[in-house]
Amino acid sequence: MKDHSIKSAQAGSVSQPTRIIRSPYDQIAELQGGVFNFNFQRSVLWMEEKGKMLFGENFAIDPGDLPLIYKLLVYAIGDKENTEKHGLSLRKGLLISGPIGCGKSSLARLISYFCPREKQFLVKPTREISFEFEKDGYSVINHYSKGSYFRLGGLPVPKVYCFDDLGLEQTPKHFGNECNVMAEILLARYDLFVSKRMLTHLTTNLSASELESIYGNRIRSRMREMFNLVAFDKDAKDKRC
Repeated sequence: MKDHSIKSAQAGSVSQPTRIIRSPYDQIAELQGGVFNFNFQRSVLWMEEKGKMLFGENFAIDPGDLPLIYKLLVYAIGDKENTEKHGLSLRKGLLISGPIGCGKSSLARLISYFCPREKQFLVKPTREISFEFEKDGYSVINHYSKGSYFRLGGLPVPKVYCFDDLGLEQTPKHFGNECNVMAEILLARYDLFVSKRMLTHLTTNLSASELESIYGNRIRSRMREMFNLVAFDKDAKDKRC
């Protein structure tokens, strides 16, 4: 891809980036006129370096994934012009789909560091949420929906989650009662998406029809409103091999 810059939203929205590891806003962004400018190639190199820190020395960015990574980056930094050029809406979350092992989860974790502080997210495996439901019951649904807020500057801000591997979790039981816990969480977060602009992201290796068979047409309909689809090629290679 050509060497060029992409622009974030106004600097004030990222005045307190997460410090789990050093932020790309500290290391590679250039602040000009109140706007952070990112060079795409430098951003990819930053992602690869952090990927090695997080996932091991064998981690590498596949050149074939660069067009998809570009979409994720312009979305993350709030580059409205380039996001819209690629058919994405900043109002919606991301649904990252692709074959097993293509790198969905890893890229989701890396992209979060480019988001403003209030939109950075935790990548949470849906299998873990199923286990939490079996242990703690229906309070888990509230934890990931109506109770999903933190305070920033004294104000409540909706927490953004990326639910990883949607559709691969088991239908859990609590005291013998079955519950499609992810369906309930998504329905609750949809209501908060409409009323409070609560964002949610997903990764999955299932097709739309497979998701509908698990969660029903009601969820599939709401997913169209909630998410931008960013899809790997169906023949994307397994990077775990």
